[in-house]
Amino acid sequence: MENWTRSAKVTYKRWRNPEPGDEGDFVGHTDEDQATDNEICTIASAKVDSGSRESANSSGNNKTAGTFTVDDALEMIGFGVFQWKISFVTGLAWVGDSMEMMILSILGPELHCDWSLPSYQVALITSVVFIGMGFSSLVWGNVADKYGRKVGLVMSMCWALYYGLLSAFSPVYGWLLALRGFVGFGIGGTPQSVTLYSEFLPVRARGMSIMLMAVFWVLGTVSEVLLALWVMPTLGWRWLLGLSAIPVGIFVSFCFWLPESPRFDVLSGRREKAIATLTRIARENGKELPQGTLIEYKQNERGQYKDLFSQQYWKITLLLWFIWFSFAFSYFGIVLLTTELFQTESCGMAQGSSIEPRCSLECKYLTSADYKDLLWTTLAEFPGLLIILFAVDYLGRKKSMAICFFMFSLCILPLYACIGRIGQTIFIFIARAFISGGYQVVFVYTPEVFPTEIRALGMGTCSAFARVGALITPFVAQVLLRTSMYLTLSVYCGCSLLAALASIFLPIETLGRSLQESSLDSDR
Repeated sequence: MENWTRSAKVTYKRWRNPEPGDEGDFVGHTDEDQATDNEICTIASAKVDSGSRESANSSGNNKTAGTFTVDDALEMIGFGVFQWKISFVTGLAWVGDSMEMMILSILGPELHCDWSLPSYQVALITSVVFIGMGFSSLVWGNVADKYGRKVGLVMSMCWALYYGLLSAFSPVYGWLLALRGFVGFGIGGTPQSVTLYSEFLPVRARGMSIMLMAVFWVLGTVSEVLLALWVMPTLGWRWLLGLSAIPVGIFVSFCFWLPESPRFDVLSGRREKAIATLTRIARENGKELPQGTLIEYKQNERGQYKDLFSQQYWKITLLLWFIWFSFAFSYFGIVLLTTELFQTESCGMAQGSSIEPRCSLECKYLTSADYKDLLWTTLAEFPGLLIILFAVDYLGRKKSMAICFFMFSLCILPLYACIGRIGQTIFIFIARAFISGGYQVVFVYTPEVFPTEIRALGMGTCSAFARVGALITPFVAQVLLRTSMYLTLSVYCGCSLLAALASIFLPIETLGRSLQESSLDSDR
């Protein structure tokens, strides 16, 4: 962290447009005569054309004469107190998201018994959450690109909190299905916390910082299992649903502190707000802003879906959609498979391809032993995170994702055999470690590869495809599994291997790359 707070010394000269007749004549003028601290150089880039590109290039030359970008300011300010605070606040959104996701693997077996639900209705409780998330990811991404990262994030979390609490009072299956779908609609905006957070980070700290955000996700999953171990035997699933909304409630209580992204303000033409936010960050970190003028890439049109399919980004967009799909499909698949496999005899499964119970309504409650094994496999996300934490900044983003997919498929293979409960737990532990670590890498890569003008939209559409993967996986892990265990495991292995290839074929490695403000910066 000490390296993050060390700021490079950059000297800037103040500059102004010379009056007619005195070009280049600055003799006898002081810095104060020539400019003010809040001067700004604006580049109109609503449409990318040659004129805009020339303006951008000329602005780049002016940097040596006293201009700076948001990136320059953040590099000079470094990683400090402000970034630690925003890590905690945005991390609360991740804790809430992970608890709402982890609860799905616990809620299914309980309602299967309490309400005598067949397996397809149990799977639908999980899927409806992801249906809501799939639709809303596009909505929240569009809102964040047009009205602000903070606006999109806070609105989505307030929505999730309201319906999360309301779902605890569901009287019948239909009401629960509808209310959990609305919870999913709100949770679909959680990835915008990464968009917001990444836009406050200097280049050197970005990869490590976003990976450390994954600690909040792991804390959420572990907390949910511990909460279930305490609540389920005595108070039941309604209390579990209500108490799981607490982290989102805490986030909503602290969201007034969050500032809007200065990068978004720059693109929106709100220079005063951008400078005020950067000044606030510098003050809290005990640093000073660069002296000079702030370059602004002002855009009147942002968040256009067609920009994702421009010549620069169409290949990246399509590959990332499949990678996000595969990560969610595999991650939530192994989470759901864990409780399903723990409820059956491993050797019995290995002897036959079908594990359909004698009656479709036959049920088995999760025991204390099941919760403890579930806790162990959940704790796997900590070592997985530690491994990827170093790999992402040494091997790069692309290789790290490919390795995680490959290792996940490798750890699935022993589950085909009769390896017993202990062996089963060990390989699920390792598989979950790699897939959860890789899932965090894609959260680092995606905001780095898209420019500010479409970053939230890119995150939103990728998140939508992740929700499609998560939507499908319950029908594989909970329904197809009862027909054929071998086919189920083969689907997960095949998908992860294809995703490993997709990761390798990504055209850009973003390790050490500055965040782009506009598509004009693609060569930066």
